[in-house]
Amino acid sequence: MEHLKETQGIVAFSALAVVLYLLVRRPHDPRLRSVTALVAGWAIGHPFGRAAAGGRWFLGLDPMVCQLVQHSMLQIGVYGLICFFIFSALDDARARRQALRHLVPLALCVLVMTWAVLSIPDDLRVAAARVPNSLGGGPTGVLAITVFYSLGNGYLLYGFATMFVWARRYARGAEPRLRRGLLITSTGLALLVPADAIFVASNVSRYFGEPLPRWLLTAAVFFLLPGVLLCVVGVVHPIVAMRVAASRLWLRHLRAYHRLAPLWTLLHESFPEDALHRVPSRRDAVSLRGVHRRYYRRVIECRDGLVRISPYVAETPDSLPLADRLRSGLRTRGSGAVTVRQPIALAVPEDDGMDADVRELEKLAASLR
Repeated sequence: MEHLKETQGIVAFSALAVVLYLLVRRPHDPRLRSVTALVAGWAIGHPFGRAAAGGRWFLGLDPMVCQLVQHSMLQIGVYGLICFFIFSALDDARARRQALRHLVPLALCVLVMTWAVLSIPDDLRVAAARVPNSLGGGPTGVLAITVFYSLGNGYLLYGFATMFVWARRYARGAEPRLRRGLLITSTGLALLVPADAIFVASNVSRYFGEPLPRWLLTAAVFFLLPGVLLCVVGVVHPIVAMRVAASRLWLRHLRAYHRLAPLWTLLHESFPEDALHRVPSRRDAVSLRGVHRRYYRRVIECRDGLVRISPYVAETPDSLPLADRLRSGLRTRGSGAVTVRQPIALAVPEDDGMDADVRELEKLAASLR
């Protein structure tokens, strides 16, 4: 169990690093901000929860205050998950109003839990903090302890049950990446709902001196851990999948940029004035920045150059390969000869779209090597 908690902490802070990186790149995306709140609540609350479970002080806070921090951060994470679904389902204006409404019960819950923590006697604070790991043990009949845990777990139960319904509902009409993420999230929520229901029942029964059976509390823990992991994976999945798709496009543009180099170099030597910005330096061969900009610029410059040289190519025999005709036309122009031919289309793709156009240019560039 201890190794599993360490793994959970590593996964939590790794996920937090990913979403913070994405948030820096897209700071105004409300859905990404909501995901960040979810992951941050889970990650930040994790070390406080471990300290509270061991009855230890952490960062100058006694175990029961650590338990308050962990529960509050978990509830903030659930609120972030609620906001994620709201902003995914509604327009931004309506979503903001709904998010503010859901903020009220969260704030009230944290305030009442804080009052409960401050009301717990000093001699019971360590034992009260270790209640979640006591598997049915711990102090009984203490109202403040019962209010703290039942209210904290009750809010999580409400949030997880609501999110499960929303996840299943909006997965039906979502695009594939988001649908997969929602289905993974709903699977995690389906595990968290019974786990929290058992915890709430245990909190109430403890007050009356009748703790639930230990095997039932153990089962709740085994529902809880994979449920949390699946929720985080499901929420982060669409964002990561989008970044993977963007990375594939980036790599494809980088490869095309280099593949077009023989054609671009040949045309640029004859028409340097057609360069849209600047002559590429040697660093461009290894530079990983501005790939899309350099790619589109090179494609446009290649097409402009082919249009400029096409009247000279039109004078060459059609039986020759296009690469030989292009070289011949460039030599003719370079000799100072003048042509009266009209521009013609060169390297015409069979299909529509820029991708087909680039593939045709790549074929021509390859034949010029």
